[in-house]
Amino acid sequence: MGRELSGWALDLDGVIWRGTETVPGAPQAVAALRAAGIPLAFVTNSAMRTPAQVAAKLAHHGIPDAESEVITAAMAAATMVEAGERVVAVGSEGLHTALVEAGAELVVDEPADVVVVGITMSFDYGDMIRAMRAVRGGARLIATNTDATFPSHDGLLPGNGAIVGAIAIAAGVEPVVAGKPHEPIAALVRRQLGDSGLMVGDRPDTDGRFAESVGYDFGLVFSGVTKPADLPVEPTPVATADDLLALVADRLG
Repeated sequence: MGRELSGWALDLDGVIWRGTETVPGAPQAVAALRAAGIPLAFVTNSAMRTPAQVAAKLAHHGIPDAESEVITAAMAAATMVEAGERVVAVGSEGLHTALVEAGAELVVDEPADVVVVGITMSFDYGDMIRAMRAVRGGARLIATNTDATFPSHDGLLPGNGAIVGAIAIAAGVEPVVAGKPHEPIAALVRRQLGDSGLMVGDRPDTDGRFAESVGYDFGLVFSGVTKPADLPVEPTPVATADDLLALVADRLG
């Protein structure tokens, strides 16, 4: 069974849902973990939604009352901004809300102390100009994540990494990254769950590396991107299963 775990951190897409579809058994798996008294964190690299909105989506997929368990890349990015700093925020409601709650002053353009970039479907050339000029004027550049793509119900869409890449190239700098697998979001997970948890995900390149960053074991499920035919993978998971429900059954007995 391995070392004693202080909690389980769960990726969302590919573990709890696939686009608009609930991964079969995921609600029952979460209910079993809760019944066993295991602390949980639902960890997402998306900065689009607020924790309340993520919790509402979880409820739609059969997992109620999860707001206090949600950790987003927007929350991680907000920990990298000081109260009172002037921030150009390229992103959606989840990012804007997290920054305001952290005490940042949101501004449209320079002068600014920080530019924070999160996924938004309304990104345009004007956003790129304002962000580029603010960074060239001395602002730090923070990315909520640098994921190249993300899945939708009808195929892959450009991810936040594509937006960040455009701004970074124009500004001539490399961004500091808040989300998985980097330390800012790892610190939030450790704060919520402790130092010896299990990170469950469907991608070794993000979820597995994130487990290493947090100092957690890595549980790999085959309900998302990675399939059994892809094994072996690095980092090596401590456990594999077809889906979250099978992993929970195996680990809890």
